[in-house]
Amino acid sequence: MSLPAPNLDDRRFQDIVDEAKRRIPRHCPDWTDHNVSDPGVALIELFAWMTEMTLYRLNQVPDRLYIKFLELVGVELFSAVPSRADLLFTLTAPRQDAIRIPAGSQVSTERSGDEEPIIFLTESDLRLVPPQLVACLTPTGDRYEDRWDDLRRAATSVRLFSTLRPDEAVYFGFAESVASHLLRLDVTTGPEGAGVDPRRPPRCWEAWDGREWRDVRILDDTSAGFNSPGQVTLLMPPRHETLALGARRAHWLRCRLTRPEPGQPEYRNPPQLESLSVVALGGAVTGYHAEPAPAELLGTSDGKPGQVFQVRRVPVLPRRPDETVRVVLPRHDRATDPEEQTWSEVADLADATEDDRVFTWSGASGEIRFGPQVIDRDGRVKQHGTIPPIDAQVWVTGYRFGGGRRGNVAANRLTVLHTSIPFVASVTNLDPSRGGVDPETVANAKLRGPMLLRGARRAVTAEDVERLTLDAAPAVARARCLPPENAGDPARLLVIPRVDVPPAQLVLDDLIIPPELEEQIKAYLEPRRLLTMRLRVETPRYQGVKVAAEVRAEPGMRPETVRERAEQALYEYINPLTGGPGGQGWPFGIDLQLGDVYGVLHGALGVQGVEAVHFITADLRRERAIEQVDQRVRLQPGALFMSFQHRVEVRQ
Repeated sequence: MSLPAPNLDDRRFQDIVDEAKRRIPRHCPDWTDHNVSDPGVALIELFAWMTEMTLYRLNQVPDRLYIKFLELVGVELFSAVPSRADLLFTLTAPRQDAIRIPAGSQVSTERSGDEEPIIFLTESDLRLVPPQLVACLTPTGDRYEDRWDDLRRAATSVRLFSTLRPDEAVYFGFAESVASHLLRLDVTTGPEGAGVDPRRPPRCWEAWDGREWRDVRILDDTSAGFNSPGQVTLLMPPRHETLALGARRAHWLRCRLTRPEPGQPEYRNPPQLESLSVVALGGAVTGYHAEPAPAELLGTSDGKPGQVFQVRRVPVLPRRPDETVRVVLPRHDRATDPEEQTWSEVADLADATEDDRVFTWSGASGEIRFGPQVIDRDGRVKQHGTIPPIDAQVWVTGYRFGGGRRGNVAANRLTVLHTSIPFVASVTNLDPSRGGVDPETVANAKLRGPMLLRGARRAVTAEDVERLTLDAAPAVARARCLPPENAGDPARLLVIPRVDVPPAQLVLDDLIIPPELEEQIKAYLEPRRLLTMRLRVETPRYQGVKVAAEVRAEPGMRPETVRERAEQALYEYINPLTGGPGGQGWPFGIDLQLGDVYGVLHGALGVQGVEAVHFITADLRRERAIEQVDQRVRLQPGALFMSFQHRVEVRQ
């Protein structure tokens, strides 16, 4: 159990007023009017209020000492995490030469009133090359036949999907990688493939990424599923590698026939491809919410140990190799040393020697600290890191700041290009940006500190794994470690990412673990796990639950308002992030019972009574209800409940 915090003075406003009034007869016996209308009593109440404020501040001393203790043992606030989104750059026209979009290109939202625009930076260079088709393979039995020469002849056509069996494909080979390219395929076809729904033809596009075939995003298709001349606009995945198919090695893009969905028509005859040409219209590159800060003079060294400097803009994002501290030596030291010294950032200064030019840099506060001087038990003085020489100028070469929930913007909001790039006409984000997390609060650090001290830094138990997973990245909202299902299997680490989505709009795709977050968790746990411990990072299974309820509204309340508040309460309660009795996400292993939902609806604004409640299980991926369940919905092991299309009827 936690130790009770001392209350240094428990007096309140009325206690102080009563105490002052009791002293009036002793000090001022002629003062007999003690009513609230008396000016003297008004002064007593004024000073009592001021005294209560002083006592309140006094009682915060234990909390302040607690926070200082956490700082003493090395517990620092987590910095902000930037949101990310793929930025699609569109060219003014197809080019015959390569186009480079440099890393660090700035894109932002439009300015809205007094609100500053939200700026994103591109994470890496994007090189767009003119696509060059070199092969067109169609499977014939156990081998591939290259029909590219036939396709280039005006009087010859290529038969696609000759057997009309699912998974049959036609392969288009490129001389160079067109990873992340926005491609437009100009196709000429006849009406032979008629019969399919032109809006949903049973086929998909895929590209080889070096390990497997990745889905290619279809932005537009005016060819009616290879039934008329038109254009197919595709956005390629970020990896596109070579593969040997038959006798040809190339970078492959394929169109594969799929099984029609229920009620969807299929091809009656194989379509015929008469001509094909490809051009690049642009490309996509990952961007993240940040702004660049130029080189900045922090101050001048006084030559003392443990110096602290502060950058102007916070929170600071994790530093790149070229973002560091530069020390410019004074003139009298330049005879023996170079004019400038580049120092290295370290996680802590505990193992630094007096010759190490190192420093620490807090992302949350922006503080840069140099090595302190410590006296050991034998009286020897140990310097942890070199001290910048006296009168030396301390610079940072630059950094990036930003991050937080503010960067989680909707689709097609990042449309303003701040960096001038030749031949680029526009930019946008096709999908919402995700993953932005605000800096850690002091309240959360106060909860995390004791867990950190109690469990040290090793993953021994399942609780240790869960705690360290939360420490690995602020983008992790919840973690659950389950034992192996069979002997020899790895333990399952279920991770729920932190998302900034209203509960009523939360869908399965929002809870997919981003690859970069998974790699960050694995890299953090690897040096801390036991040698015999094997972990597999997974997404929990989400069980969809729909609540159909009838409630009675209080007199004078609009039915629309009552319905909205009741459904909102259900979405918040049956939720893997905000749900459950504690509001910290639906607990693992806890079933959903009828009485729980009755309590939630009774607590909703404007609900006078609950007439009926019904549970309906749902398939979240296919977005359809399955069956009605009475009294209780049982939660499967390693699963969490998630809301699906609640419906509340309101009666007056």
